[in-house]
Amino acid sequence: MTVTVYHNPKCGTSRNVLDMVRASGVEPEVVEYLKTGWTADQLTDLATRTGEGLKGLLRERGTSAEERGLTAEDVSDAALLAAMVEDPVLVNRPIVITPKGAALCRPSERVLDLLDRPPSRFVKEDGEVVGG
Repeated sequence: MTVTVYHNPKCGTSRNVLDMVRASGVEPEVVEYLKTGWTADQLTDLATRTGEGLKGLLRERGTSAEERGLTAEDVSDAALLAAMVEDPVLVNRPIVITPKGAALCRPSERVLDLLDRPPSRFVKEDGEVVGG
């Protein structure tokens, strides 16, 4: 199974998702998007494939989204896309793509539906047990 994780190593949710994928027996392709950045085509594709739309992929917490007017109800997709390409931290994480689909994996348990053999039990960084 091919798995791609758009990952931020400073994010606990992202680290938990990456560890869940690895616990399923798969070594994913890890894309540290804060280093690589995004293209407009890539973000448009991810917004469609995840079903979130660009507004659904927007990260508000810990970003300049609100000050930039990106949280306004009438903000255009073009404005969101331009801002997300310019400042990759505006994209929420982690986003995971597998042959089963694509999802913004918040909460981290959402990744389990995308895996062929999800771990039956997983302990998150904070000690929370997922499954069995």
